[in-house]
Amino acid sequence: MTYRRDIRFVLNGTNVSVPTVAASQTLLDFLRLERRLTGTKEGCAEGDCGACTVLVGRLGEAGLVYEPVNACIRFLASVNGCHVVTVEHLSGPNGRLHPVQEAMVDYNGSQCGFCTPGFVMSLYALWMQTPEPTVGEVETALQGNLCRCTGYEPIVKAAVAVSRYGTPASDYLNTERETMATRLKALQDNQRIVSGPDDNLSIVPADLDDLAECLLTYPNATIVAGATDVGLWVTKFLRNIGPAIFTGHLNEMKTVERQGSLLKIGAGASYSDCQSLLSKHLPHLIPYWGRIAGWQVRNMGTVGGNIANGSPIGDTPPALIALGAEITLRHGNARRSLPLQAFFIDYGKQDLAPGEFVESIQVPLPGPDDLDAAYKISKRRDEDISSVAVGIHMTVTDDVIRKARIAFGGMAATPRRAMAAEAALNGQRWTKENFEAAAEALASDFLPLTDWRASSEYRMLAAQNLLRRFYLEQDAQTDFPAQLAIA
Repeated sequence: MTYRRDIRFVLNGTNVSVPTVAASQTLLDFLRLERRLTGTKEGCAEGDCGACTVLVGRLGEAGLVYEPVNACIRFLASVNGCHVVTVEHLSGPNGRLHPVQEAMVDYNGSQCGFCTPGFVMSLYALWMQTPEPTVGEVETALQGNLCRCTGYEPIVKAAVAVSRYGTPASDYLNTERETMATRLKALQDNQRIVSGPDDNLSIVPADLDDLAECLLTYPNATIVAGATDVGLWVTKFLRNIGPAIFTGHLNEMKTVERQGSLLKIGAGASYSDCQSLLSKHLPHLIPYWGRIAGWQVRNMGTVGGNIANGSPIGDTPPALIALGAEITLRHGNARRSLPLQAFFIDYGKQDLAPGEFVESIQVPLPGPDDLDAAYKISKRRDEDISSVAVGIHMTVTDDVIRKARIAFGGMAATPRRAMAAEAALNGQRWTKENFEAAAEALASDFLPLTDWRASSEYRMLAAQNLLRRFYLEQDAQTDFPAQLAIA
């Protein structure tokens, strides 16, 4: 296998080749320290505040797509073959302010200014995708941007007004899109990249098969997809993650497609990649999905990574376990499948051998007699980690619960099914009394811990109330089932 050592990408309008890139080197540090592009700020260093937002354009099945991402937890090696756009690259006609910047000025969308470049970049991405956004669309786009002094009202007004100052059709990213796509294609030579010092190697596989081969050579390497978790290992815990194998460029792992009665999700598909088909085939996940982190993190974070890291408070496992999902694991050319719930063995321990990786997730689609829901409880509504999360799936015919599958996160050392609660419902009639019995049975399923997110007592009561909520929302015995607006 031949390989090269340099990471190549386009930064604003300039081709860049970095000869040595350590696994732990972040894009933000490169921009600020190496290129002195200090408009991109460092705030939280964990992907929460959005001050470091940049756009990253990548060639995929849909052509050249730009997305806002957090540069603070994005590793430099992961932007190989990409176009990175910082706030310094924005400009309007004749060198004037960019339309987004003009709107922010006219609507008083900035006070101290520290967070402003990040807001501008998020609103720039929104404007390029949705030139006439609703207030709701603006609020969703700004979930990952924190402002402590201006207040969001003038920023939202500016976002709604941007198209009065210009049109996306005349923006640089659109007028130069074909040229930029050609430039990025020229950077792709289908070679493996091995860069950085021996104790902190960055490895970028040529393709999916090369990823499997890399893991045979480096079976204990850190696999980095979106880095929304691994990024904090570096920025907060100062860990050496090398050797690290970066997979975010592998389009073969990003496919999301319906295959008969299944939805097949590539392990490298981001939350944003999944959005369209989830909305079509699993509509009960639409509000739940929108509460996973902020826009920047949803563009980076992957479903496979959320599963593979084994967190007991990961957002996707409870919902997917309830649906009966299976995962496919790959080791070299060998593959095996297992139920998602069986993947989680104990805290920090998954059914994953050295050199093996999660390749895809298969999710059965609900039938006409199925009722489904997913709920999340957290301290903040948006961009927060779950205290309790639950996925609920029930098959109900003739007012009898034929099959119940209920999975919780945040209630044990792993995401886990509530077997006693399921047993209290299986074969029983759809009644308030039976759901009350199931809620009480949760005390046999879980003994949750107390931490700074929630007490044990709170977690248990919240879990029980979520079962009660499901009954109230799905109850067909009333003409007006309860529909709560806030998840």
